[in-house]
Amino acid sequence: MPSPQILIWLLYAAVGIVSLGLFIIVIYSKLYRKVGPNEVLVISGGRGETITDEDGERRRLGFRIVKGGGSLINPILERVETISLELITLDIITPEMYTKQGVPIKVDGVAQIKVKGDDVSVRTAAEQFLQKTREEIKQIAYQTVAGHLRAILGTLTVEEVYAAHEAFAQRVAEVSAGDLANMGLEVVSFTIREISDSRGYLEAIGKTRIAQVKRDAQIGEAEANRDATIRAADAAQEASTAKYLADTKIAEADRDYRLKVQEFTATVNQRKAEADLAYDLQKFTTAQKVKEQEVQVQIVEKEKQTQLEEKEIARREKELVATVQRPAEAERTRIQTIAEAEQYRLRTTAAGQAEAAKATGFAQAEVVQKSGEAEAEANKVRGLAEAEVVKARQLAEAAGIEAKGLADAEAVRAKGLAEAEAMAKRAEAFRSYNEAAVAQMLIEKLPEIAQSIASPLSKVDKIVMINSGGGDGVGASKITGEITSIVSQVPPVIEAMTGIKLHDLMSRVPGLGSQPPADPDAAAPEPSATAK
Repeated sequence: MPSPQILIWLLYAAVGIVSLGLFIIVIYSKLYRKVGPNEVLVISGGRGETITDEDGERRRLGFRIVKGGGSLINPILERVETISLELITLDIITPEMYTKQGVPIKVDGVAQIKVKGDDVSVRTAAEQFLQKTREEIKQIAYQTVAGHLRAILGTLTVEEVYAAHEAFAQRVAEVSAGDLANMGLEVVSFTIREISDSRGYLEAIGKTRIAQVKRDAQIGEAEANRDATIRAADAAQEASTAKYLADTKIAEADRDYRLKVQEFTATVNQRKAEADLAYDLQKFTTAQKVKEQEVQVQIVEKEKQTQLEEKEIARREKELVATVQRPAEAERTRIQTIAEAEQYRLRTTAAGQAEAAKATGFAQAEVVQKSGEAEAEANKVRGLAEAEVVKARQLAEAAGIEAKGLADAEAVRAKGLAEAEAMAKRAEAFRSYNEAAVAQMLIEKLPEIAQSIASPLSKVDKIVMINSGGGDGVGASKITGEITSIVSQVPPVIEAMTGIKLHDLMSRVPGLGSQPPADPDAAAPEPSATAK
């Protein structure tokens, strides 16, 4: 381990080294000069610097420059000064100066100048302005710019200066730049702030110009209005033309659209009609086949029904024969026997009356026969007409329906013939009747006639009898007398309707005419067995 004395010497040595280092740093900081980008160091004395001129000749300067940096200065051999590269503002305010026309005017402008940043200009400025203050530099530059301004102003008219003051300022800056460059300076900008005169020249020019401007403005406004009107008319015309063209295009498009729609609709309708027609044909074919089958079934049913109707007609004919014809024949035989016996008895005394009665019977029988035949013929014609209508309708629907119409017509015809035959037989039976039979028929109908006449009285709820004192009876005898009077009107009614006198007809009937006349006040006699 070192001794304490050595350690002390080492400590002294370290402190001395540190102190020496600090002393060197302090000295160096004092001798080293720095400048910013807006300044230039001009170091004169010492070694200087060597430069090459434009003609290629090398020469040595007694100073050197440092821009935007720093350099170590020897204070014994060198001296340091700075030149500023900042802008210098020059307010150029001139007294009244005469222009080319001899009109005095004042010009107020501002110029911005500075030391140019290239090495040549900096060396030039250092040579000329190194010991001068900023104000002295401004004054030198001011005199240079103002002199050139006065010189240029004397070559221009007031109108040229006033109308083109920017060009005037540019010209002053260009002319002054040469002299300032020889000083190491440059004109950054030059601007004319104001041009004035004390004699009203500029004001007069302004008034004239104002008048011209107003005149031109009015003319321009009129021309603008004219042009606007023309252009508005042209625009309206173009708009109308464009509108008409657009409307035409729209109409054409609408027409084409409608035509296309109609074509499509026609095609769709045609295809639909074809499909519907095919469907209807298929449906009609199927329906026709079904109808044919139905007709076949109906034909079989009608055949069965016709057979049943034929059997029913046969049965009814037999029933008619049993219920009408045979009783009529029996009745005819009975009445004929009685009539022949009576005719034989009265042949000599009542031949004329018998013949007349027979003729009357024949006439009535003929009327009945004709009526029956006419009714039968009408039924036949009606049946045939209905059959023809049915036949025509069924032929339009299907050919098979014809059988049904024919079957119905045949049934109606058979029915009509049966009824006609029955009426003919009935007429034949009437023709064989004599006066007794006619009288019997009338007598059988008398109760019905009397009942029909008296039926309104049966609906009377209450009868009130009033006696007027005429002695015609009162009470029940009065009512009985009224009813008897009503019934006594029956023979005149029959005579008025048929032309047959009931009293004369009954007087000619054997067994009735020989009886004495009945007492009107007596009760009506009971019908005889023969009358029945």
